[in-house]
Parts: sequence; C-alpha cells; structure tokens
Amino acid sequence: AFYACCMKRVCYGCGLAAQKRGLDKICPFCRSPLLNEAFSGVLEKIQKRVDARDPESICYHGSLHLIGAYGLDKDESKAIEMWSEAADLGSTMALSKLGRVYYHGIEVAQYTAKAVRFWESAAMRGCA
Repeated sequence: AFYACCMKRVCYGCGLAAQKRGLDKICPFCRSPLLNEAFSGVLEKIQKRVDARDPESICYHGSLHLIGAYGLDKDESKAIEMWSEAADLGSTMALSKLGRVYYHGIEVAQYTAKAVRFWESAAMRGCA
C-alpha cells in the first residue's frame, strides 16, 4: 500500500500487522489520519514533498498526472517528465514506469532496448 501523507510504501503483510494492532485508520509511518480522495489536502501534501525533491513523491505526482487525479490535468508527457526527474533522483518505481513507457511507446517512440535498460536498472536497485 502507498501512503500519500508521508509518501511511503508498505508491504501488505506489514499493513495487515498494523491493522491487527488497531492502526487501520492512521498511517503506520507518520501516524497521520489516512488520506482519501475526499480529503482536500492530499494534493497540497504531495506538492510539499515534490517541492522538497523527494523522488517517490515526484514519481507519485507523475502518476497522478497520467490519470488526471485530484483535479490535475491528464497529461502523459508531464507524467513522463516527472518520472524522468524522479528516476534521476533515485526512484526505482520511476525507472520501472519509464520502462513501461518505452516498451509500449506511450508519448515516445517505442524503444524496447531502452525499456529493458530501465527495467534492469530498477531491478538492480531492488524494485521487484
């Protein structure tokens, strides 16, 4: 699961353990109340982390642009730009997403060899 409040990912096993301890209504990392799409401050919290150049936040913000979530314009080229920045800052998830972009030719020329290089780089850095 991904927590937008602090931009952290947690495996499902850890999420289940937190739920069993009664932490199902708060983030197991920062203890903030869980954010949902109805919460008006989600995008502001994400933007604050993006401004601090947090790679996972930049990657997540790019994904929001891809689908047009939280009132953002649906913009594939902006998503790719943000994923590239996040990858440069060390986001393995962004590397994986860029691999998909180049493999399928989304907003860029299809380039399988480049896609494989992105995926290999993500895998070597621990992205499953």
